[in-house]
Amino acid sequence: MRIRVDRSKCSGHALCATAAPDLYTLDDDGYSNVGELDVPAGMEELARRGMAACPELAITTVR
Repeated sequence: MRIRVDRSKCSGHALCATAAPDLYTLDDDGYSNVGELDVPAGMEELARRGMAACPELAITTVR
């Protein structure tokens, strides 16, 4: 599984990082540091939780 964060949509709510802090890292201002990320095996559900938590729908899966 691969995810992409559209940083232009990120509003810094940090809900993705709250749901899955090992996957979604934040910069000093609380915005996502993730551009694209290969989700490690076994962490797919955490990635989905972070994606679902984003009110801006800035996180998508890459196929």
